[in-house]
Amino acid sequence: MASLEQLPQAAHWPETLQAKWHRLLQLVGSWPGCLVAFSGGVDSATVAAVAQGVLGSRAVAVTGRSASLSQYQANLAQDVARRIGIRHLWLDTQEVDSPQYRANAPDRCYHCKRELYARMAQLARELNLPVLANGTNADDAGDYRPGLQAAEQFQVRSPLLECGITKDEVRRLARALDLPVWDEPASPCLSSRVAYGLEVTPERLRRIEQAESLLRARGFWPVRVRVHPGELARVEVPLEQLPRLLEPKLRQELAQELRRLGFRFLTFDLEGLRSGNLNQLVPLLAVPSRNADSD
Repeated sequence: MASLEQLPQAAHWPETLQAKWHRLLQLVGSWPGCLVAFSGGVDSATVAAVAQGVLGSRAVAVTGRSASLSQYQANLAQDVARRIGIRHLWLDTQEVDSPQYRANAPDRCYHCKRELYARMAQLARELNLPVLANGTNADDAGDYRPGLQAAEQFQVRSPLLECGITKDEVRRLARALDLPVWDEPASPCLSSRVAYGLEVTPERLRRIEQAESLLRARGFWPVRVRVHPGELARVEVPLEQLPRLLEPKLRQELAQELRRLGFRFLTFDLEGLRSGNLNQLVPLLAVPSRNADSD
């Protein structure tokens, strides 16, 4: 990871980004210690790298581990934490045991984040780390994210958001910090693939993970396998990868393998991969007055 004191690309940044960067260093540096909610994605990795850089051993990254975390994401979090050099801990969370979470209403992520932050708060007290932090950035404030209310309830700090740093700016910072995930596509939890109102179960999540692993092994990335009622699997890949996905031989093989996993119907989304597209249904549903984090 690049030194925080001398980032090679910083001199070429716009003045606004340079100002935000220095504000970020000052903000995190003012904390007596922090516990970072760490997925291994570019946002939380950037926060963790800054925290490690300015706080040293007073910064710890923690990743929630449950049926909704894919093995791919778990491996990524572990590898990125090692690259940063930050102490990395795992927290076993039980959100899938919660009836509210399993019901999979549009506020599902609120129940997930509440479980994570409650356990983080307890761990932070044990480690004497007064501040909880996450990777929410300035662009997230405009999306439908019920998890933000859980963060507010547990007084979780969002340094990227507080400094007005956007997603594009996060990626620019992460690249300067030599983080391997600077251009990594967003990869929310497996539950984000389950259509609202369809129950989230460990079995369904495992099926999704197996299906996405199968497609990754065939060279498709990023990929989403979204599940709808009737065990219909809707496969999304980037538009430029769609022609290969639709090749007759490969299509037939994938259909057989997905049915073997337990999906009854298979469809390929002709609009390609679109992060957060299940949120298009939110206005049609009865949404509790909470702000989460769905893919």
